[in-house]
Amino acid sequence: MFAWSPDLNQSGPTEFVFRVFTAVPELQALLLLLFLLLYLMILCGNTAIIWAVRAHSSLRTPMSFFLSNLSFLEIGYTSVVAPLMLSNILGAQKPTPLAGCGAQMFFFVTLGGADCFLLAVMAYDRYVAICHPLHYALIMTQKLCVQMVVCALGLALFLSLQLTSLIFTLPFCGHRREINHFLCDVPPVLRLACADTRVHQAVLYVVGVLVLTVPFLLVCVSYVFITSAILRIRSAEGRRRAFSTCSSHLAVVLLQYGVCALVYLRPQSSSSVDEDRQFALVYTFITPLLNPLIYTLRNKDVKGALRKAISSKGTAEAL
Repeated sequence: MFAWSPDLNQSGPTEFVFRVFTAVPELQALLLLLFLLLYLMILCGNTAIIWAVRAHSSLRTPMSFFLSNLSFLEIGYTSVVAPLMLSNILGAQKPTPLAGCGAQMFFFVTLGGADCFLLAVMAYDRYVAICHPLHYALIMTQKLCVQMVVCALGLALFLSLQLTSLIFTLPFCGHRREINHFLCDVPPVLRLACADTRVHQAVLYVVGVLVLTVPFLLVCVSYVFITSAILRIRSAEGRRRAFSTCSSHLAVVLLQYGVCALVYLRPQSSSSVDEDRQFALVYTFITPLLNPLIYTLRNKDVKGALRKAISSKGTAEAL
């Protein structure tokens, strides 16, 4: 049952405000610096990967192409959230109009969904590279790679459009509603609707299955074949090298799908608003920060390209 609020007597278009993290000024300043630092590190790390892939011919491989697109998506969906979040940390509850909230949700779900689909595409790339190495260049052509990235983005765009448009047909009673979150994510916005949301919850669950469960199952199937192929390699060094090409991707997959599933696939009756906000911080700030670190540390080609770029820049400055 929808509880009465003084906002119900207010007239005007519906606006949303985000609940502040803390009202203590010192902690607000600390959080602002922390999240600003994380955001700048995300921008720098992922931009460095995109630049390295584009600037070095040794990195013009299908996996590097997918990695650069993954970095682009993560810059995008973090940037959808971070600027507005940073502006609201200091406690001034700036209202966000209904259309602005809908736009943020649409782009966040689109870019996050494309991220999940792209991780499944990258698993297929690893499957072809390890299970069919002699035919890898024939299968993973540039045309196919571009088509798979476009399909991942197009499918995410379609699902996000359907979900967002359905949610914002709901009535939100009152002029100003407070979201117990730092972004217009689907679960906290649904909690503010003053109507029956069971159909919308079901649609959210279906979209969550399509975006998270189905790609994760495809990743699992790919790694079953990959593991089988690795175990058939006779030399220990060969097995180690084959596994090292997959370990970074597997670490990112487990982190991304695991945290997102805890938010979008849990029954709403067992979910906590505060827990959802904590999990959202992980896949909004921590995962995009760890991805370039994981791939850079585990990928010798990327690491070598970045090292050459830094050394050449230092030489140029010295001259």
